[in-house]
Formats: sequence, structure tokens, C-alpha cells
Amino acid sequence: MKILDRYIFKKYIGTFFLAISLLIVIIIIFDLSENIDSFLQNHASWKEVVFHHYLPFIPYFINLFIYLFTFISVVLFTSKMAAKTEIVAILSSGVSFWRFLYPYLLASLLLALISLYFSNMLIPQANVVRRVFKNEYMERLTTSSGRNIHVQTGKDEFVYLETYNFNRNVGYKFSWEKYNGNELKYKMLADVISHDTTQTNQWRIENFTARYINGGEEHIVQGRTLDTVMNLLPSDLYKFKEDFEEMNFFELRRHISNMKRKSAEGIIEYEFEMHQRIASPIAILILTFIGAALSSRKVRGGMGVHLGMGIAIAFSYILFMSVSKAFAMAGTASPMLAAWIPNIIYCALAAYFLIKAPK
Repeated sequence: MKILDRYIFKKYIGTFFLAISLLIVIIIIFDLSENIDSFLQNHASWKEVVFHHYLPFIPYFINLFIYLFTFISVVLFTSKMAAKTEIVAILSSGVSFWRFLYPYLLASLLLALISLYFSNMLIPQANVVRRVFKNEYMERLTTSSGRNIHVQTGKDEFVYLETYNFNRNVGYKFSWEKYNGNELKYKMLADVISHDTTQTNQWRIENFTARYINGGEEHIVQGRTLDTVMNLLPSDLYKFKEDFEEMNFFELRRHISNMKRKSAEGIIEYEFEMHQRIASPIAILILTFIGAALSSRKVRGGMGVHLGMGIAIAFSYILFMSVSKAFAMAGTASPMLAAWIPNIIYCALAAYFLIKAPK
């Protein structure tokens, strides 16, 4: 990089990390004031609060606000350069506007790669620790699936439970059905099933009646206990709130494939999360160029005008993301399209601002 590139690059990165650091400090203060009662009531030690909650909490919030604060940072230092007529001097010296944007591209690429690594690798790993702490000292993340639980365990296999106690790993009023197309071939009814924690898919079935059906013939078997293997895990019978937070990109993709195979509910939320983890880092590049093009013109009112327009655009982007997610969850748009459509719209907006920018 040349001297000018290093100058702009340092301003961009320095402004961003200063702004995001101040935000993190403010968020930690508010979070501590809100949750200190829970920490004290549940006897959480200060080491656990610091190392198991707030340290894993920092990369999560950096990544949550990274595209917003990259945009605000660009608007802040670029409008300041424009107010001091530094940009006029740079363009008058023979540097083209597109060459002027080169350090913006480098800095935004760096931040986009950081965001990509954070969202897909670092944050899921840190969330394992953070969510254990949250589950123990703040709120229960494990929730029951309620009554009348239906799970598809294979292409033609279905399991039904009236209730499941996830603390004891015991289910009641169990039914296991196997089909050949639309024809029922096997059905088992049982009072109780319990999971053998020493083996993944091992279950003990108590007080059971099994029907083997072959055309018009039936064979019935009854018994007190039966140890058997099913393509069923206890985690299929209860829910963890937003458990995708603990999955890296590859684990999330495998989990989605497994949910599709089992025809599980709630798959849209996981698919949207997977696509958003790729789309959000790209938003950093798009918003950077919008901010640079918007703030490079010297206007009456100076930084305040640029900052006001910048904040309006940034929050409209967040609004678009929320609306597109709502459409995805309602099933009116595919999760992939919903995750990427804000980027598509604002990419067109970036092209417009770049064409109109002073050159």
C-alpha cells in the first residue's frame, strides 16, 4: 500500500475499533446491571462471570454490530476528510475516485474475513461455554417439546410419545410405526421408554405390545422389557433454544441435512442462519462503499448531514433484514433468498451512490 492507502486504511480500522470498543463497554455495563441479581441469586463466581459469560460475549456482539459500525466508521472519518477538503486535494492530485476507494476495499475485506471467521468458527465455539453459563445462572435453555411429540426417524418410520421428561430421559405412552409405502407393516405400543446413556441409539422399552403385519396376517408379541436400537436421540424429543448458536458452519449444514432426513420442524430458522452467516460479511463491503460514496462530497452541514443519512441507511438495512427473515419464517420466501435479498437491494443502492459520487 502507498502512503495514502495506509492513511485511509488506518483511519478506517482505527475508527471502527474505537467505536466498537466503546459500544462493547456500554453493553457490558448494561448487561451487568440487568443480570447482576441472577448472578448473585445463583451464586455465580466473578471468574465464571468474566471468563464464561463476558469474554465469550465480546466476539458475539462485535460480529452482531460489525456491519453497522463499519458503515458508521466510514461515514465518520470520510465526512471529516471531506470537510477538511482532503478528498478534493487527493482527487486533484490525479488519483481517480476508484483508486481512492482501494484502501476502503482492503479494510472492508479484512473486516469481512474477520466476521466470516467469527460467525462460522469462533463464536459457535465460544457459545458452548457462554450457553452453559447462561443455562445454569440466567435462564433455562432446555425446553420440553410439550405433549404429543411426533418424530420421523426414517423414510417410513415414525415415533410418537405423549410426554418426555428430558431430566430423566424417560418417555411415556410410546408408539413406533413402520410402513412400506402407505401400508403399515409394524407397530409397537409401550407404556415407558428410557434412553441408555452408555450407547447413542440404545433404548429400553417397558410393557410393550408389538404387531407384525403381513397382508391380512398379524403376529403379536408382548413383553415386559426390550432393549432395542432406534434412529432416535433424546435431543430429538426436546429443544434447546437457538442451539444453532453452538454449531459451526459445517456442523450446522450437517444438522440441517439430518433435520431434512427426519422431516423435523423448524428447519427454516436453521437454513436462514446458515445463509445469513455468509451474507452478513458481504454486507460489510456493500455498506462500506455506500458510506464512502455518500460521505466523500463536501456538503453544507458537514458531518452531521452525512451521519444522519448514514444512520438512516444502516437502520433501514437492519429493518430489511428483519422483514426478510419474517418472510422466510412465514414460508413465503426461501431462506436463501431472504438472507441475500437485503444485500442485493443495497448492492444496487451502492452502485447508484458510486456513480453519483464526485470524481
